[in-house]
Amino acid sequence: MQRTGQPTINDVARIAGVSKKTVSRVINRSPLLGDDTRRRVEEVIGDLGYIPNPQARALALRRNFLIGLVHDNPNAQTVMNVQQGMLEALHDTEFEMVVRPVDRGSATMLDDLRRFLERQRLYGVLLMPPVSENDMVAKLCRAIGCRYVRMGSAALDDSPHMVASNDREAVRGATEYLLAQGHKRIGLIGGPHGFRSARERRAGFEEALSQAGVSLPRSLIADGNYTFESGLVAAERLLDLVPRPTAVFSCNDEMAAGVMHAAQMRGLSVPRDLSIIGFDDTPIAAHIWPPLTTVRWPIASMARSAALKLIANGEEDDEVEEPSLFLSTLIRRGSVASPAID
Repeated sequence: MQRTGQPTINDVARIAGVSKKTVSRVINRSPLLGDDTRRRVEEVIGDLGYIPNPQARALALRRNFLIGLVHDNPNAQTVMNVQQGMLEALHDTEFEMVVRPVDRGSATMLDDLRRFLERQRLYGVLLMPPVSENDMVAKLCRAIGCRYVRMGSAALDDSPHMVASNDREAVRGATEYLLAQGHKRIGLIGGPHGFRSARERRAGFEEALSQAGVSLPRSLIADGNYTFESGLVAAERLLDLVPRPTAVFSCNDEMAAGVMHAAQMRGLSVPRDLSIIGFDDTPIAAHIWPPLTTVRWPIASMARSAALKLIANGEEDDEVEEPSLFLSTLIRRGSVASPAID
């Protein structure tokens, strides 16, 4: 019997002997399928010339095939890394990404976010820190039935709704590395107030010093906001101290680059006169001179997992196997050495 019209998802499911849900999983590269089932469905799709129609499916589901990224983050590189991870997960699926910056300090932030989520009819949303750290935002997503995953520097939710890194432990290890090199006067450039990442990283720094019996005067702590300029200003204050620190831990690479710039403007040699460690392992870390020792934050992998969780969480009876905890690691480069002065 000759077929008329375009093949549908029902045709694919019937001929392959699977459910429509299984066909959808194949289309969206779900990891929850066996290889044999995936190959069988893909062969039927190829034989029929079936082309998914996301518009028709969106009407049926009353959801668009859009995965949102909501952020209020001052570091453009961090946002770009998250986008990279999400796009890797969405490649060759029906899903597209839409990015929405918000102002977490605005009195209307929750109302604005609600209007955005309802207007776009998102399939799901990834919440970046520090927006993800606001429990009211997660509550809003649940109230309107929008799937969500929260990204953070510590556990913020249950496993299907969270991807987290071990910032505190990672920074504790980085600080222990400085202590092992013989540093005792170590400055800290912290992150913005209200960021969980800033609290976790400072806590790891303080724990390492405390365990080693090394004091941390308040004068060795400077505030930053994850930008190069704030790192430069904070470094100027720390390097004005007498005696000055022999090492500085910066809560991200952008600020660490500012520290390096301030040191070189004063004629200090890195690492002979000043050792520096950052956090993130963004491209700038390997490109500056000397190359920056830093903590590699697996943010792109976290974002990829989060996007896959959002896709998989569309199937209410699935057990999502994507990981929720990602370990950061110290990358040793040329910006750390033993102190040249006592």
